[in-house]
Amino acid sequence: MLRSVRMIFVCLFLLGLFSADASVLAQARNASAANSRTAAAKCSGAWTGTIRYTRAQSMSDSKTVDRVSGRGRDTTRSEMQYQYTANVGVVGSPDGGSSSRGRASISHRFTATETTNAVEKNSCDRGKTWRDMHGTFTSQTQTSASQQTEANVSVGVNADGTYAVSVGLPQIQGETTGLQTSSFSGQCTPKEGKTLTMPSTPTTVDGNSLTTDGTHRINPSDPNRISGSYTRTWQNVTETISWNLQKCGADLRITDLRFEEMKFPNWNDWAEIAEQRGTIDGNLVKIKVDVLNTSGETKYADIKLKETYKGDKWDGARPDGLLEGGEISVRVDPGESREVEMVWDSSGYSWYDDGRPRLLQRIKAELEENGKKTDEMTKNLKVAPKPVVLVHGLWSSWHAWESWQNILTTSHSYDWKAFPVGERPDKGVMNTGGAFMSTGPTNSIAENARELEKYIKYAQEDRNAWHVDIVAHSMGGLISRYYISQIMPTDSPDGRPKVARLIMLGTPNMGSPCADVMNLAFEVVGKQVEAVRQLQQDYVAGFNRINTARKGVKFSVLAGDPLPTMCKSVVWNDGVVSVPSAIWQIKDNARSKSLHTDLTGTADFSSFVKPRLAIGPKGNHNPDPPELPQFPGHISLLRTDPGDGFDPRRRYYGASYRAEATPRERAPFAKWEHLEQGETREIEMPIEAADDLGMTFMANSAISVTLIDARGNEAASQKAGSPESFGIFRSIYIGRRTEPGTWRIRLENTGTLPAAAMLTKWTNAR
Repeated sequence: MLRSVRMIFVCLFLLGLFSADASVLAQARNASAANSRTAAAKCSGAWTGTIRYTRAQSMSDSKTVDRVSGRGRDTTRSEMQYQYTANVGVVGSPDGGSSSRGRASISHRFTATETTNAVEKNSCDRGKTWRDMHGTFTSQTQTSASQQTEANVSVGVNADGTYAVSVGLPQIQGETTGLQTSSFSGQCTPKEGKTLTMPSTPTTVDGNSLTTDGTHRINPSDPNRISGSYTRTWQNVTETISWNLQKCGADLRITDLRFEEMKFPNWNDWAEIAEQRGTIDGNLVKIKVDVLNTSGETKYADIKLKETYKGDKWDGARPDGLLEGGEISVRVDPGESREVEMVWDSSGYSWYDDGRPRLLQRIKAELEENGKKTDEMTKNLKVAPKPVVLVHGLWSSWHAWESWQNILTTSHSYDWKAFPVGERPDKGVMNTGGAFMSTGPTNSIAENARELEKYIKYAQEDRNAWHVDIVAHSMGGLISRYYISQIMPTDSPDGRPKVARLIMLGTPNMGSPCADVMNLAFEVVGKQVEAVRQLQQDYVAGFNRINTARKGVKFSVLAGDPLPTMCKSVVWNDGVVSVPSAIWQIKDNARSKSLHTDLTGTADFSSFVKPRLAIGPKGNHNPDPPELPQFPGHISLLRTDPGDGFDPRRRYYGASYRAEATPRERAPFAKWEHLEQGETREIEMPIEAADDLGMTFMANSAISVTLIDARGNEAASQKAGSPESFGIFRSIYIGRRTEPGTWRIRLENTGTLPAAAMLTKWTNAR
């Protein structure tokens, strides 16, 4: 019992000590917090930092009026653009009180343009014939100004914690220039246009002012720092004021960190990057840092611009890294706000070096004075991958790429954009033959390349991207090569080609023997199919002799090799293009077990396409150096030099073969058959003695084809719905000697719609 009483007494004693200590500690903490609040409240110095004011205004109008003669019209379009920007450094007053003063760097640009297009129908032969005569008249006035001057700034804080920020900017001096031009066409007597230039004239640019609406509120936990923005829009004018102000801050500090990029296609036309949109991998980014000196003496400091991983889910422990060229020395005079900048190459920063997507790039600016860090600021910059322009092939359209936006989104984010040529017909649409087996008109490779040119420009404008990647399937690779060699400019201002990389999937870079076979068959039945003609081996050989320039674009090619034979050739192929034809002279190549039409699938994207597009900062982003061809000219898969021991006539299925055809078969076997829904039909096919037999045909996947030999036995077949049935050129190969006789071809339309089939045969494959 006594022991229990003693234990209770000891516990009460210890509890009393603990309570006393806790009370003391609590009092100390409360006193510390009170002192802290008192210290914050006692900070009665002036607000210092930066204020940024912008005013933008634009107007446009267009009207058309009939000419007095009644035979024409005048269309006048007028545009006005007004842009005013002031960056204000806010420092304390010289007397050391609580008032602030501002030093503004103001830039102003005003442009007014009026263009009139006049057209009138007149006669040069007294009314026998009439023609349109045109005149274009343009008048442009521009006022520009740039000046540093004092500015009025104030911050009014209310008892309830709300505050208002005000800035007033004075008049500044500028200059006005003008230009008038005229041009004419269609006149009976040629009329020369004129250009008149108005000399520079001094002018005055009005000042501006703006006060916020007073609804912003000071954060009680940080009462000595305020930041925010306010925008007012009225009629067609937008004014914005943003501020970052502090009381009792360091004498030398960073007040702003921001990013700019050039607006495509205007080189050196810099504009601030919106945080939500970000920039595009490969664009040059101007990093700007504002340094403010609130002291009364000149300061010398160093700015270090770094990439930081702090806060990153996977790489938060990685140390900060200095950006290339990211160390800048700066002198800041008393009361001065000084802007320093560097141009940073964003190439690779949409990815990590291991291929993972990088959704945000964090840029940190550190300020050092005498080797000691005095301030820092970090901001996020979103860097999206380059847009991917997708170029379809023979008898196809943009629908071949419909799944690719989802593929790109899941591989990175929705900011990785796919641009299948033709999805927006107003931006460019190719014609590679229309629907499967269509015999309608087709664009040439050159004409389709011009459509590709327009679509690349659309992708660049839509994403503000100075560079794009191209992924092309089948004939799309030839179209892309033509664009690069013949159309793409070589004078890129940053020294890098507009197309960073061309990835070709199953492109017939040396043509396709199936195109040779089927083009002749089409001619026999009286049909002209330009898309097939352009894939013939001799046609592509000529193409290769002309289109040799790569202009620094990195080339890659994926060749399909699931099949061992194709038209007149025993060679690994994808059903349309042989492996040697796809690889051609391209060093970066790989093989796939996919058929030709499956090369655009997810598996080949993951294994081949993405690793060549998802290149991190340490990867090679420089243009490919020019290289000599691995071999001169074009080497056909079907060699014709007589020294190789083979009969050239057997290896080229083209005009020369037809000219030397045996009297028994003046023209090759060729049939165009039309089958109704569910119809089965058999066709006789004469067979001569040969070392082997092959049949190539074109039909949709709902048609089954069976070869029946002269004895009535099934020799081979290709069933509807099989993987091979989805190919453009479908082939059946009998790898044994055949004797003269009559074979039969059984066609079965298992589909629900009528369908056509084009058939031909060949022998003596090599």
